[in-house]
Amino acid sequence: MSKLIGNAIVGQSGGPTAAINATLAGVIRGVLENAHGGSIKTLYGMRNGVEGLLKENIVNLSEFFSDMDNISILEQTPAAALGSCRKKLPKIDEGRETYEKLIEIFQKYDIRYFFYIGGNDSMDTVAKLSEYTKECDYEMRVIGVPKTIDNDLVGTDHTPGFASAAKYIATTMTEIIRDCAVYTTKAVTVVEIMGRDAGWLTASAGIPKAFGGEVPDLIYLPERAFNKDEFFADLKVILEVKPNVVVAVSEGIRFADGTYVCEGFGIASTDVFGHKQLSGTAKALEVAIKNEFGCKVRSIELNLPQRCASHIASKTDIEESVLVGKAAVKAASEGVTRQMMTIERVSTNPYKVDVSHRDVSEIANKVKHVSDEFINERGNSVTDECARYLLPLIQGELDVKYENGIPKHVII
Repeated sequence: MSKLIGNAIVGQSGGPTAAINATLAGVIRGVLENAHGGSIKTLYGMRNGVEGLLKENIVNLSEFFSDMDNISILEQTPAAALGSCRKKLPKIDEGRETYEKLIEIFQKYDIRYFFYIGGNDSMDTVAKLSEYTKECDYEMRVIGVPKTIDNDLVGTDHTPGFASAAKYIATTMTEIIRDCAVYTTKAVTVVEIMGRDAGWLTASAGIPKAFGGEVPDLIYLPERAFNKDEFFADLKVILEVKPNVVVAVSEGIRFADGTYVCEGFGIASTDVFGHKQLSGTAKALEVAIKNEFGCKVRSIELNLPQRCASHIASKTDIEESVLVGKAAVKAASEGVTRQMMTIERVSTNPYKVDVSHRDVSEIANKVKHVSDEFINERGNSVTDECARYLLPLIQGELDVKYENGIPKHVII
C-alpha cells in the first residue's frame, strides 16, 4: 500500500482505567519516535472522545509532549487524560450529518490516522467510522486500541487496564479477609465488584489460589445464575466452621429468570447505551443475609478505586498498554485499518505475549465471558486453573514518581 502522509488524532472513550493513559503514551511514543521521515506529521488529541471532536475540541499532543519526561508521568496517571465520553455514533443511514461533520474536521486538520482507545462501544465507533470513510472515499486508517477493566472484549487474550484493576481487587480482598479475621463474632462481609455481564474482575479475587493464598469463601460471577437457597446453604455450612465469612460478588449477578439481584432491592437505572447501571447488589444481599441469619453483616462496594488505583498498577499491564499503543501506530503506518489491536498469549509459564490485530467488526458489540473451566461446579468460586491463568497479568510494580508524598500525575 502506498505511503499515506498526514496528521493523526487519538481519543479515549468509555470508563477510565489505571492504564488507559499508558496506552495513550504508547501512541504518542509511536508517533514521536517515527517523526523524522514517518507518515504522521502531527498528533492531535480529541478531548472527550468523538463528542469533543465534533466540537473541534482538540489539543496538539506533539507539542504538549515534546518533553519525554511528561510521557513517563502520563504512563502512571490514572483516568483518561484527554477526557472521555459515552457517545455512540449513530447508524450511518440515520446520522449522515454527523459523519459529514467528522469528514470536514478531518479535512481541515489533514487527519489521515484515527486511533480510538476504548472498550466495546468504542470499537463500534471504529467500525462505523471505518465504513463511512471507505464509503465516501476518504483515505484514512482507523484503528481501535483496546481498554477496559471488564476484560470483556473478544478477540484478545486480555485487555489493557484489566490487570491493574485485578491487582487492586486481589490485594484489597486479601486485606479485607485479614481485617475480618480478627473477631470471633459471627459475621458476613459481602464485597461488590464491578462487572455487568462478565465476571473477570470478581474472578480476580481468587488469584491468590495460584500460590496457596487466602481468597473469599464464596465468589459469584454473572456467568452463573445466582440461587438464593444455595447461597444460604453455603453460608450456613461455612458459619458452622468459622466465625467470619467473606463473599465476593459481581455487580451483575442475576437470578435464573434474568432479574438482577440488585433489582430485587429496587436499585437499577439505565445509561445512554441502554445498559443497566448496577449498584446495590452487596446491599441487597446484606439485607437478605441479616433477615435469614440474624448475624452481623456488612456490605462493601469497591467502586471507582478499582479503575483508578494507579499506585498499585500492574507493571505488566502498563508495559503491555504502552506496547499496544506503539504497535497501533506501526500497524496504521504500514497500511492497516478497520482493525483492533490484540494481545495474543504465547505461553503462561513462562509468560509471553505477542501484539497483533483483528477486524474490528468481529469484536464490536460482543462480550467475552469467563470460561466454563474457570468456574467451579457449584458456581460459587473460581478454579485453580483460573487463578493460574490470571496470576501473570498482575506481576510487577511501577517505580512511581512522587511529589510532596503523592504520586505525580499529568494533566493535559
